[in-house]
Amino acid sequence: MTSRPSVAVLEYGSGNVHSAVKALERAGADVTLTSDRTTVMEADGLLVPGVGAFDAVMTQLRTVRGDELIDRRLAGGRPVLGVCVGMQVMFGHGIERGVETEGLGEWPGTVELLEADVVPHMGWNTIESPTDSVLFDGLHDERFYFVHSYAARRWEMDDDGRRAHPVVTWATHGEPFIAAVENGPLSATQFHPEKSGEAGIRLLSNWIGSLR
Repeated sequence: MTSRPSVAVLEYGSGNVHSAVKALERAGADVTLTSDRTTVMEADGLLVPGVGAFDAVMTQLRTVRGDELIDRRLAGGRPVLGVCVGMQVMFGHGIERGVETEGLGEWPGTVELLEADVVPHMGWNTIESPTDSVLFDGLHDERFYFVHSYAARRWEMDDDGRRAHPVVTWATHGEPFIAAVENGPLSATQFHPEKSGEAGIRLLSNWIGSLR
């Protein structure tokens, strides 16, 4: 019997993450909610959740040295999946209510307020994913659940050859914004897979399958 991949969900105070734990378990992983350094580093995959403001999430991450753990995993080619604000903090900066906060800087760019008639963007939306996406394999026509007012509105990273060519998925709410990124060991979604029904479970299953 083949063992299930191990996934650590980073525990740093980011609200209710138990739905993410349950979704990952349904998708085929053995899941641990933890900030223990050894457990985080040794897991097959790390999920970084994120709820709330960019600056608050960055403060909480640094409190448990989550920024170091994420960077060390990626430096070693160990898979990481960011979700919602857990995706946003992978960019260089976030600007919310006039406050600019430095992010993790894994990708260049700034997370800003969406230019739309109605914010937050809350509810189900379609995505535009490249055909070579691993996350969206078999899911290109599905809808996913979003809850956010801020997003990365441009992709600014040049292909430097250090990671696999980035696969960028887009969605539109008032204007196009980045809905997901796959870039070597680092993947992320702006939407919540754990709130996206069966499509979200299948996406998590696709990611978990890539950990083997």
